[in-house]
Amino acid sequence: VAPLPLRIADFQEVLGEPTVALAKLRELCFSGIPFDGGLRCLCWKILLNYLPLEKALWSSLLKKQRDLYSQFLKEMIIQPGIAKANLGVSREDVTLEDHPLNPNPDSRWNTYFKDNEVLLQIDKDVRRLYPDMAFFQRPTDYPCLLILDPQNEFETLRKRVEQTTLKSQTVARNRSGVTNVSSPLKSTPNSLSEYEVLPNGCEAHWEVVERILFIYAKLNPGIAYVQGMNEIVGPLYYTFATDPNNEWKEHAEADTFFCFTNLMAEIRDNFIKSLDDSQCGITYKMEKVYSTLKEKDVELYLKLQEQNIKPQFFAFRWLTLLLSQEFLLPDVIRIWDSLFADDKRFDFLLLVCCAMLTLIRDQLLEGDFTLNMRLLQDYPISDVHLILKKAKELQDSK
Repeated sequence: VAPLPLRIADFQEVLGEPTVALAKLRELCFSGIPFDGGLRCLCWKILLNYLPLEKALWSSLLKKQRDLYSQFLKEMIIQPGIAKANLGVSREDVTLEDHPLNPNPDSRWNTYFKDNEVLLQIDKDVRRLYPDMAFFQRPTDYPCLLILDPQNEFETLRKRVEQTTLKSQTVARNRSGVTNVSSPLKSTPNSLSEYEVLPNGCEAHWEVVERILFIYAKLNPGIAYVQGMNEIVGPLYYTFATDPNNEWKEHAEADTFFCFTNLMAEIRDNFIKSLDDSQCGITYKMEKVYSTLKEKDVELYLKLQEQNIKPQFFAFRWLTLLLSQEFLLPDVIRIWDSLFADDKRFDFLLLVCCAMLTLIRDQLLEGDFTLNMRLLQDYPISDVHLILKKAKELQDSK
């Protein structure tokens, strides 16, 4: 890999053209994107089809999407019947046409309570994002003024969670195997009281992530929210919210929302239970990891088969969450540079999974079932460059 100043110059050249040459950009990003100058944030937005290749369209598109996101906030976060002072609507007495006990399924209250179930699950998951890093607990430099404006008497989602007495048990709608979403290394604070409460007018980064997921769930009722989506949105938001370019950083929430939506459009089938056994579902992909391994390393493949170590025991999490749970956040972000740059969209992920297996083949060949399960559930190698290099070798040896 070329020295950093040269690589930065290569990126600047490709991104400086009136129309970005996508193939060239993919090739550069595949080897890792420098953080400098906000390059990664920009490249991810292009690779995730948020920004078009014609540079002249960028500013109008960004303005349009960010305005649209503000619209979503106004429509979806604001509780029924709360003063809509700044939206030019006088306070209406919502109870005349709608009240909490209204049995009508279209009742706004009914929707509100249903949403609360989803919200409680999201809340539980986002508070635990990357507990080994302080970032998500810290206040954002750009709190959402629309929500926090004291004129509005709006209710933040955090307040809404605090007021909701719905028992969290109603929310245990879990995917098979996903209960094991967090790896044993990641300890989590065991009660909400361990979180610092930020002063009024501030909001923590995790609250922003919560809003993004809540709006996604509202706009995509077919899939709504499934545990694990928080692990997909986390690295995207972190990348955009730490952009050295403040103009972009300020809009991290809206930009993350649209990039997350585009990314989910490509991987959402992994989260949909009914598709598990179809060509596009997760079972098919997990089997593909094993059939690829069989081609590349039949001895290791047979060993895992013989021990009855099924790919769903580990590959389910690896594939569904794009490896976001297996490595530290900066390493996940580096892996995602390569994954997003892959024009076949996540074929390379299968090779990365195979590389991870072949790199610990000696341990796996010696280990018994219990030992091997532990290795796979809590992957021992932390050098992602080694893993990506191996995956690239597997790709080239086809």
